[in-house]
Amino acid sequence: MPRTALLVGASGLIGGFLLQRLLEAPQYARVTVWARRPLEATHPKLALEIVEFAKLEARRVEAEDVFCCLGTTIKQAGTQEAFRRVDHDYPVALAKAAAKSGAKRMLVVSALGASSRSSVFYNRVKGDMETDVAAAGVPQTSFFRPSLLSGPRKEERMGEKIGLVVGNLLGPLLGRYRPIHGGLVAAAMLKAAADDLPGRTYESNEIRALAYATEK
Repeated sequence: MPRTALLVGASGLIGGFLLQRLLEAPQYARVTVWARRPLEATHPKLALEIVEFAKLEARRVEAEDVFCCLGTTIKQAGTQEAFRRVDHDYPVALAKAAAKSGAKRMLVVSALGASSRSSVFYNRVKGDMETDVAAAGVPQTSFFRPSLLSGPRKEERMGEKIGLVVGNLLGPLLGRYRPIHGGLVAAAMLKAAADDLPGRTYESNEIRALAYATEK
C-alpha cells in the first residue's frame, strides 16, 4: 500500500534532496512538509503546511514515515540556547508528536561525533537529541550521522569550503570522516524507510554504503 511521509527541514541541504526523492518515490502517495514559510516546489503529491515550530509537539502527524532534517549552526542561530532549540528541542518535539500520532518510522539527521558525553557543545547537543528522540518511542527510529556535507548551499561557509577541499583531496583515506554529499544522505534515509529497515544509527561511511545500494 502507498505510504504517507512527513518531512520537516525541507529548505536545508539534505532536506531539499530528500523532498525531491520523496516526491519521485512510488512508495509514497502523499508527502507533507511542515515549514515556516512557503516553498518553491510544487507537485501533485506535495502538501505544504506552515507551522509554528515552537508548537510542534501539539500537532497531529498524519504520516507513517517522519523525516527530520532540521539543523543550524551556532553562527546562524546566534547563541548556544537558540542553537539547542533548533537542533534539539524541535526534533524532540516532532518525535513526541509522531509517537503520539502512531507514526511507524522516524528518520533523523544528526552529526558525526554526536554524544551526550562529548566535551564539544555541538556534538553534545546532537547526542542529547538522539537520546531524547529515541525515548519518544517511535517504533523504528534511525539516526544518520554524516561527516562534513558537500552540495549546493544558500550561504557561504568558508570553514566548510576549506574542509571540503582538504577532505576531497584525501578522499577514502579519511574513512568515516570523508566529506559526503547531501544527496547521498537523502538517498540513504529514503532507502532505510522504503525498505523498512530496523531502527539504528548510521555513521557517515555506512550512510554512503546504504545510498550506493539504492543504485543496485
